Amino acid sequence: MEYNLIATTTFGLEAITAKELKALGYENLQTENGKVYFSGDEMDIAIANIHVRTSDRILIKMAQFEARSFEELFQGTKKVNWGGLIPKDGVMHVVGKSIKSTLHSVPDCQSIVKKAIVDSMTNSYGIERFEESGPVYKIEVAILKDVVTLSIDTSGPGLHKRGYREVAGAAPLKETLAAAMVLISRWKESFTLIDPFCGSGTILIEAAMIMQNIAPGLCRSFVCETWPTMGKEMFEQVRDGAEKAIKKKDIKLIGYDNDENVLRVARNNAMKAGVANYIDFHKRDFETFSSNDKYSFIITNPPYGERLGEKSEIEELYRIFGIYKNKLDNWDFNILTSHESFENIFGVKSSKNRKLYNGTIKCYYYQYFDNKLIKNNGDMVINNI
Repeated sequence: MEYNLIATTTFGLEAITAKELKALGYENLQTENGKVYFSGDEMDIAIANIHVRTSDRILIKMAQFEARSFEELFQGTKKVNWGGLIPKDGVMHVVGKSIKSTLHSVPDCQSIVKKAIVDSMTNSYGIERFEESGPVYKIEVAILKDVVTLSIDTSGPGLHKRGYREVAGAAPLKETLAAAMVLISRWKESFTLIDPFCGSGTILIEAAMIMQNIAPGLCRSFVCETWPTMGKEMFEQVRDGAEKAIKKKDIKLIGYDNDENVLRVARNNAMKAGVANYIDFHKRDFETFSSNDKYSFIITNPPYGERLGEKSEIEELYRIFGIYKNKLDNWDFNILTSHESFENIFGVKSSKNRKLYNGTIKCYYYQYFDNKLIKNNGDMVINNI
């Protein structure tokens, strides 16, 4: 069956997610804030869930219509053939949100949508009571400027939950955002990649998985696998193909942190992700950072200093970081931070920056490119000039 699908994303990552989907063979993609629209069947749902690194969830778009009254919401929902996807015993869990719309009471909208779905299911199955003891179907009613979008989540837990990170720091970087930071950068496997503030190792682990072509969803399950319309053999087939596509590249990644307990977590995470052999983690204070490499890459998410009393310490850290950039002028630096005055403190204007969100925190991804590195047939090489 062909479905209208939505890959949801963190704001700012839409183009990256669309590029991933295009690389997987999907065409006629449409993007809007936080969403990439595409189409596919049950196999494509499995492929997208297992392979896309920067999406938060894969949704099935069930309907879209205008509604300014509860009656319009009810009738628009009831028209949908919910019984074509949800079985008699399906658990119908309705969530919702409303932005700049006449129907602003989310609990009321959820209640009306649930009642309309049950009425539609009654028409399909000829029964009035549903046990809801089987597989889960999380249905979202999203209303934006009086336009209702009804969708069903196929992923379950967010796609950032790869399965390798059981413990994270106080302000964890989502795996999806870490993967995007790597994909946006110009890093290639022939260069050393360093994260001087590695924490639980997320950036380096995602980078290693990208270079080894390890599918991000290979070692986790998805809620739609329990649906009778999906069939486990599809997911088994996609996982089998993903395992066969894993590459063994010679790469060098290094992570530094000044907390041995955090590094222990990072090593454990890397082991669970299957990339421990490619990453060296070392206890090292940032003030003592140094390297003899002429060309290398830094991708990092340094401390933000959000808590009271930390701001001056963080700004001093950024100032020292800028000194390192001047010393390592042949290196590419890629830095994610929420500090609004980062460039002024760092002392170097970025080659490029883009607004991204780390959870609810607005950040900027500052990229400093070495102009001696140029692209040649898709690979990064040294410019001899």
